[in-house]
Amino acid sequence: MEEKNETPPPPIIDQLREYAETRIKLAKYQAIEGGTTIAASLIADVVTIMSMVLAFVFASCTLAFYLGQVLGATWMGFGCVSILYLVIALAIKYNKKSIEKPIVNAFIQKIFKN
Repeated sequence: MEEKNETPPPPIIDQLREYAETRIKLAKYQAIEGGTTIAASLIADVVTIMSMVLAFVFASCTLAFYLGQVLGATWMGFGCVSILYLVIALAIKYNKKSIEKPIVNAFIQKIFKN
């Protein structure tokens, strides 16, 4: 009978293989955690923004009806609110650069948050 002369791999190779597999699993879990954290944060932000937009729309309608009652015509109230939004839009348009930078920084901080 012949004996097999195969020697088992040195223990260091097994340990290195296990270490590599563990590092790969860790990287996968960290990627999953990062992705789910970003997704959950985005969902929460979207819900918050939607709620704020709805509150803003209803507050705008309330203000328009109130001004309409004060001025004696509903169309005047809505016209005043429209002019107010036009002024706000123009102010934002002319200050666009100074407004963009903090928003971009906020997004970057949210993405790279540890």
